[in-house]
Parts: sequence; C-alpha cells; structure tokens
Amino acid sequence: QVQFVESGGGLVQPGGSLRLSCEASRSIPNIYVMGWYRQGPGKQRELVADITGEGRTNYADSVKGRFTISRDNAKNTMYLQMSSLKPGDTAVYYCNGAVPFTSWGQGTQVTVFS
Repeated sequence: QVQFVESGGGLVQPGGSLRLSCEASRSIPNIYVMGWYRQGPGKQRELVADITGEGRTNYADSVKGRFTISRDNAKNTMYLQMSSLKPGDTAVYYCNGAVPFTSWGQGTQVTVFS
C-alpha cells in the first residue's frame, strides 16, 4: 500500500507563504487524480485542491487564486504552494487521491497567526 509523507508546514503570519510537499513511497500512476486536503480545528477534512496526471487543476473557492498545486511524477512528489495565507487556513494538511485510496499520513500543521 502506498504511503504519503507530508512536510513543509509551520507558523506564519497572515499574508505569508508556505510550500508543502507530499512524497509517495512509490510511483503513482498518472491516471490517479491527486489531492491536498486540510482539517481545521473542530472541522471535517476537506479537499482544497486536486491535480490530474496531465496537470489539470481544481481548487476550492476558499483557496482559489492563493494556492497552487503541482506534481512531479518523476520524484513521486506533489506540492502545494500557499500564499496570502489567512488565519482560516490554519489546519493540518494531508495528501491522498482526490478519491482517497490509501490510509492517511500524519499530515503537516499549518498555523497562521496574527
């Protein structure tokens, strides 16, 4: 079963930027649409961005224009570039298929504080 390891989270002030990484334990076929999720305090996990093997992307309205998802199939790695961060972006961020197909990793904590 493929495993994902998320990294790159941290503390940042509003308006700041972070780049998250998601490394897979083995290659992910291009047919899989991959996604970044987040779970804020007291909230359910939500999909915030997804990307096809060909690089087509979709974003939740709450992050559109601020977040950019990308994937490097050769490195088995996916990224989430986050800019103009807001306190509402505070959450644990996870990666998985856009339709989850494996167990969840530990996630990486993003905290936006003023």
